[in-house]
Amino acid sequence: MLKGITSLVLAVLMGEPMQGALDPIELLQSSVPALLYLVQNNLQYVALAYLEPATYTVTYQLKILSAAVCFVLILGRKLTLQRWLSLGLLVLGVVLVQLATFKEDGSSSQRATGWGGQIAGLIATVISASISGLAGVYTEKILKGSKVTLWVRNVQLASWSALIGVLGLAGTGDLSGVWSNGFFHGYNGWIWASACNNAFGGLLIAAVIKYADNILKNFATSVSIVLTTALSIQYFGLELTMTFLTGVVLVCYSIFLYGQIP
Repeated sequence: MLKGITSLVLAVLMGEPMQGALDPIELLQSSVPALLYLVQNNLQYVALAYLEPATYTVTYQLKILSAAVCFVLILGRKLTLQRWLSLGLLVLGVVLVQLATFKEDGSSSQRATGWGGQIAGLIATVISASISGLAGVYTEKILKGSKVTLWVRNVQLASWSALIGVLGLAGTGDLSGVWSNGFFHGYNGWIWASACNNAFGGLLIAAVIKYADNILKNFATSVSIVLTTALSIQYFGLELTMTFLTGVVLVCYSIFLYGQIP
């Protein structure tokens, strides 16, 4: 909601035309990413129910390659062999950085889900990663291939997300609790900070997709993972390991390799 309200205010302040906001075709197009992300999020819950966090973390990084494949197939863009190599190195680098956050103390219990559960978890993760790439590239397509402005499109996307969220609350029976306790029940400063961070982060991601592309967005997200882990080492006592350093080197080199003119 915060993202939608902010986008609406910016659209009004910048004098952007609002006619497209209620156009049925444009509204229908905006519903697709919201539905895809809904399916993706639910598949993530299924995957985490069957897989260990490390296995899920490694497998889910396939979303970077998924975005690249959709980038080529849907948008008709071409990637050189060098850029495919850089994306592979980026995946490996992010995997190493995130694996460095898992402590190998031998105390973590293995989930007794059997082969069937493991396969179900892997399938859910791969499908979720594929949908992530598809949703991102489709969002790029409607942001760049329509006369609807960036902020108006954000209003549409936020509206669909809010509607799906309300339907989800109704389906789980939690809507009555929201009505009785109030929408902001349990909120504190940290929750507000998290909500603002996610909302404005979503606006920045939309701008990056609009004016750059999905692949560059994935590079930026990967750098943010590296920086977050580095801050955790500095302030939360996370151990600096060779695995983390190797991952950082691979992420940095992949960025250099992708941006290098062949």
